[in-house]
Amino acid sequence: MPSENEWVSSLVPRLESAIHGLSMKGATTAVSQGMRLPYRYEVLTFKHNAPETLVHSGYETDLLIYDMLDQGSWSPRVVIECKIGSVTTHDAITCSRKASTHKQVHPYLRYGILIGNWGNRCFPARLFRHGEHFDFMATWAGTEASLSEWESFVAVVTDEIRSAREVHSILSAGRAAKTDHTLVHRPLLFRRTT
Repeated sequence: MPSENEWVSSLVPRLESAIHGLSMKGATTAVSQGMRLPYRYEVLTFKHNAPETLVHSGYETDLLIYDMLDQGSWSPRVVIECKIGSVTTHDAITCSRKASTHKQVHPYLRYGILIGNWGNRCFPARLFRHGEHFDFMATWAGTEASLSEWESFVAVVTDEIRSAREVHSILSAGRAAKTDHTLVHRPLLFRRTT
């Protein structure tokens, strides 16, 4: 069995290939392992009424899906925490807390957890109990997803990328934003894969 780090590395090219068609005009959607994403920004000093000195801290992400924009800028879309074989209550609490702090800095960010090599066990209830900041949670029977596991996972990740972009668009437009949205719904979806 691969180590968790090797497993996550093997997911990068496969996931990048699966979401390749989601690239926007002027942007390329990419997947990276181990990128640090800020979870806090603090303003230490102001000059007149504008922040002058900022400091930030970041957590390393297992998988980060982001849009590469023009001139080297990028915007995070989805973070996926990855575990192999087990997930403890501590893991669920810690990863959910990371999701919460990341979302404070990036309110459009979508966050999930993937557990590989889970076997045919029931979905871990501790993730429901302690993973309140996850937007999605998935288990695979092995470290390699079955076709139905992979298709379901990619469908969810694709939806999450689109949601992150839409929320980012709304938030970046500010108060004067005109939107044709009249309803926002966060459904809870359950899928059984074989």
